[in-house]
Order: sequence, then structure tokens, then C-alpha cells
Amino acid sequence: MTYVIAQPCVDVKDKACIEECPVDCIYEGQRSLYIHPDECVDCGACEPVCPVEAIFYEDDVPEEWKDYYKANVEFFDELGSPGGASKLGLIERDHPVVAALPPQGE
Repeated sequence: MTYVIAQPCVDVKDKACIEECPVDCIYEGQRSLYIHPDECVDCGACEPVCPVEAIFYEDDVPEEWKDYYKANVEFFDELGSPGGASKLGLIERDHPVVAALPPQGE
């Protein structure tokens, strides 16, 4: 089990969750943040600090955003398990679910 970042994060990327994460498992894509499912220790520190309420426990992702579980997992297919987001910085791509969205907000 893991936490998932869903659509409310797209084009917002507040990053308060990154500051709270004790294991550095929240990675930054071009338009959204992603939680590495194998590196996350399920501590839940990220969830309450998200200002747009985009972070959910895997079993609690709202039905309308169920595809974001797959997006968070598949985002790491090419990256593997780098062992910490701070080593990589911005990753210049997104999962196709995120990339296909029109600009969010405003």
C-alpha cells in the first residue's frame, strides 16, 4: 500500500509534501508530483500538509481519480527506484494521464 497524488496537484505542485516526507519519495514531474510506491513508507506525513488535498491513501482515492494510482506507479517504470527524489530534481516529463490534461486552475 502507498499514498497517491491525484489531479488536484496538476499544475499546482505546492511541494509542502516534499518538505514533510521523511524518506524523499515524492518526485517532481513537469506538471505534477508523484509518490514512488516502493520508496513510500506509508507514514502519511504528506497528506495533511497538501493545500489542495491531492494526496490519498491508495484505498481512499476518489473514484474520479482512480487512474492516478496507475499514473503514480507507471511514472517510475523508466526511472526504477532512484532512492530519493532530491538526487534527480525536476523530471522533464509526466505520465500520459497527466500530460493529456488541459491546463488546470485559473
